[in-house]
Amino acid sequence: MGGGTKPAVLSLFTGAGGLDLGLEAAGFETVCSVELNSVCRRTLKWNRPQWNLLDEADVISAAGHLSPQDFDLSQGDLDLIAGGPPCQPFSKASQWSPKGRRGMKDDRAETVVAMLDLVEAFLPRVLLIENVAGFLRGQVSAKSFIDDRLATINHTNGVDYQLVATVVNSADFGVPQNRHRVIGIALRDNLDLSLPVPTHEAHPLTAWDALHDAPEEDDLPDPQGYWSGLLPAVPEGQNYQYLTKRGGGQEVFGYRTRYWSFLLKLARNQPSWTLPASPGPATGPFHWDNRPLSVREMLRLQSFPDDWALEGTHREQVKQAGNATPPLLAEVFGRQILRALTSANLPDQPTLLRNRAAEPPPTATPPQPVPPEYLDHVGAKPEHPGTGLGPGRMTA
Repeated sequence: MGGGTKPAVLSLFTGAGGLDLGLEAAGFETVCSVELNSVCRRTLKWNRPQWNLLDEADVISAAGHLSPQDFDLSQGDLDLIAGGPPCQPFSKASQWSPKGRRGMKDDRAETVVAMLDLVEAFLPRVLLIENVAGFLRGQVSAKSFIDDRLATINHTNGVDYQLVATVVNSADFGVPQNRHRVIGIALRDNLDLSLPVPTHEAHPLTAWDALHDAPEEDDLPDPQGYWSGLLPAVPEGQNYQYLTKRGGGQEVFGYRTRYWSFLLKLARNQPSWTLPASPGPATGPFHWDNRPLSVREMLRLQSFPDDWALEGTHREQVKQAGNATPPLLAEVFGRQILRALTSANLPDQPTLLRNRAAEPPPTATPPQPVPPEYLDHVGAKPEHPGTGLGPGRMTA
């Protein structure tokens, strides 16, 4: 157990603490956190000062000298290294740009090398990775690199790490948000791990379950940007495509000529759409009250408890919330890892799972007509011409 009463975690790329909070709820203890972003560091210090936030904030630098002896451990004593390396080289957005399809060739992927350097230095019993699906799936994923490096670690150190990767939807485990993530787990020396079975696949928690009793806030965010005035004309659970000739509203836009989250609204009776980290003024999901979500509402949709506070400006808080691992998802997988490490008798229900609302949501508010100031935009519009024939080809 790394010398303590609870299994010990070395946390890398800790961010706003979602992964660690979930592991803590599962029964782990974070003995050290490594996080570079100064605002995230303030968030961690405020919420969990006992997590021993390392002064060496850069994982790449820390990998050059951090050792088990720094924590009075021997090599092989540490229970878990956990983290999600920066995902930009592997995200969906990067795949739309030829320059973005670099994967492990991207300079930012040096963080993956550093993470595996620390695995070799500590030889933890388990490695846990949470990231975007493209991190361990697809043509430019890091999986083959990680597999090869683990094979080298195995050969050099006489151990046996085997990486298992699974893509999950957070909503299937009780997070009130459709958020697809990859979970990679490498167990040392044939530890027996059973992946968690989805518990909410058929009946997910909804945005209403998460937000119906949210604390009242005096300073809710106002809509910004020119197009936000169209939000009342979009039904709950839909986006700008309602305002195309294939939707049920007036034709303001061409079908599939905007990104999916443009004017995207929550539906009370469904899980939230995936929360972005850097939304533009027209980027959803928006609240059904036709406004941006507050940071507290975002944290609820991510399964954070209400006593978790984010530091920084509003934009910095939104980025932290959108980038975070849903703590409940981390708890679910952490409980399975704990079962593999110990004979712990864990309660059936995760502690971070939110109860369903006692009453069903009210009837959705019907969409309103397009406001007068947008009527000049109403009229026939060309549709997206098809796959591979996007805006750059439309005039060719």
